[in-house]
Amino acid sequence: MPLQIQKSSWSADLDDFRELARTFCQKELTPNQERWAHEKQVDRALWTKAGEVGLLALSIPEEYGGGGGTFAHEAVLYEEQARSGDGAWGVSVHSGIVAHYLLHYATEEKKKEWLPKFASGEFVGAVAMTEPGTGSDLQSIKTRAVRQGDEYVINGAKTFITNGVHADLVVVAVKTDPDAGAQGVSLIAVETSTPGFRRGRVLDKVGLKGQDTAELFFDDVRVPAANLLGEQEGQGFIQLMQQLPQERLIIAVTAVAGMEAAIDQTIAYTKDRTAFGKPIFNFQNTKFKLAEAATEAAVSRAFLDQCIERHLRGELDVQGAAMAKWWTTDRVNKVVDECLQLFGGYGYMTEYPIARAWADIRISRIFGGTNEIMKEIISRTL
Repeated sequence: MPLQIQKSSWSADLDDFRELARTFCQKELTPNQERWAHEKQVDRALWTKAGEVGLLALSIPEEYGGGGGTFAHEAVLYEEQARSGDGAWGVSVHSGIVAHYLLHYATEEKKKEWLPKFASGEFVGAVAMTEPGTGSDLQSIKTRAVRQGDEYVINGAKTFITNGVHADLVVVAVKTDPDAGAQGVSLIAVETSTPGFRRGRVLDKVGLKGQDTAELFFDDVRVPAANLLGEQEGQGFIQLMQQLPQERLIIAVTAVAGMEAAIDQTIAYTKDRTAFGKPIFNFQNTKFKLAEAATEAAVSRAFLDQCIERHLRGELDVQGAAMAKWWTTDRVNKVVDECLQLFGGYGYMTEYPIARAWADIRISRIFGGTNEIMKEIISRTL
């Protein structure tokens, strides 16, 4: 029997949308996992298919071509994606992160130009913060943007960029004042058709094999000054801090859904698989391990739902999001590892979803800010 999770107030009225999201994920994502892992990217056509059925830019207002929904709609899609066993499609970066940088900080003209393309799938979005020499320390980025008349000239390199292969627009963290620390960071939107932009190799990762994580290079890339996000230079670090809570909440959503999916798979497997003449589920160790995992998932679900409800009210702060990100990603790594153990040798075979999940979720303790950084953020409020 699947793990029974009580519906939250934020999800109770989304049953029809959940069915749409579930059907799309099961039809378009699940069957393609092995091929996408081999090709290191999803099909470009997936984006336009998702746009046609209304699964992109869900929480962007209708006036900009979006779905006009809330973060709750985004969360349902990311849950169903996780439950389908997919870690390849970078829709959460596209819709939940990049589109919101544009919505909150781009000029009205640029919002009307770019956001409808995000909703249709004509444009795929990426955000480029991490550099070869910097990870969580965003104040130390080296990519420069120099104002020359009505343009910015950008030079630098970024790495670990989700949607790097398919991206048509990248929100790039740059230094507009290299001597000003955090106050010298700005965000600039770069269309990848711009001369001087080039993509490097698709990175070979431990997990998330089907995700087009790539290196990006900027060699004298000239973009209009109007592509600066915000009213003036130096607002990038503040903008990142304002948007990171939603990014970290997205990571928590996928962590909890991944935990629940792993438990469901393991319950089914242990009831079907026999050893010493009886189902593996009937051994006390199996039942105890699954009881622990189910409790971990239930507690994480309750905390996550509370955080989502706070976010929908505009009340989720940086510390709360850091708690959600740290707790849920730490728990999902523990739970999925225990579930894999119950599969025995078959759990280590990549054709089993539990093996792919085990490899895919390891990054969750690193991206979106490492869990060590999350603890540092939380400690500042103690």
